[in-house]
Amino acid sequence: MQPKSLFALLSALALSSAAPLRRRCSNGTIPTPTNPASPPAAVTPTLPTTGSGTQLDGPGSATLKHILVGHGLQNYTCTAAGATAASLGALAVLWDISDLYPGTSPSSLSADEFNTLTSRVLRTTDMPLNLAADGSGGADVTSPFPAPADLKIEGIASAVKFLGHHFFDITNTPTFDLSGANDGELFKGKKDAGISAPSDADPGVDPATGAVDWLRLSDKGTSVGVSLVYRVLTAGGDPEACTDAGQNQSIPYTAQYWVYS
Repeated sequence: MQPKSLFALLSALALSSAAPLRRRCSNGTIPTPTNPASPPAAVTPTLPTTGSGTQLDGPGSATLKHILVGHGLQNYTCTAAGATAASLGALAVLWDISDLYPGTSPSSLSADEFNTLTSRVLRTTDMPLNLAADGSGGADVTSPFPAPADLKIEGIASAVKFLGHHFFDITNTPTFDLSGANDGELFKGKKDAGISAPSDADPGVDPATGAVDWLRLSDKGTSVGVSLVYRVLTAGGDPEACTDAGQNQSIPYTAQYWVYS
């Protein structure tokens, strides 16, 4: 090769090396690599509030273990016509909805969907109790709970996991037997405080009597693995007016239960 030709070739190669690198089949310059985006910060579930007025005391340093939805019956009795019905406790089946809390998992709901989930369960799923044969609307006294089963909720892809039962024991103590957690969790509580549900809470269906109060329950001293339970975002469950002495009422309700260790 002649010296002039060799010089021309080397000059062309130098110019080619100095030109910006371009993608094949594209006129665009390859962008300068950047650091990948940081993963989103973990979401910490926040105990709901009614939005105004007096609120329940918070959990302090207690650790949230489960967010549950409960569906069942609030039970009452009447001492006289016109009297305020007295509570005889409640029966409910409990399912774990922790993964549905907004921003915590791929199955998370929006904030509005999560806050109205109790209403959706009340209005679109069957009563999960064995009902009495007399047609009173109450639960079967000897066997109120059917076999454990996960719950399919309209509009939610996967069934939510069965976690246990809520009932009042023979001493009228509110009890949460969380057998589905498989670690012996049991809560025997006492009522610390209660506040009225918000005025726009779902009043229930058949009858639409109003939403039961929100509650804070603390350990009575014999609980295992649980120190606090809150009843919030209630739908239905308030009693009807008493019309006779000895009248018993069983009112459908749903609620979220926030369980802390």
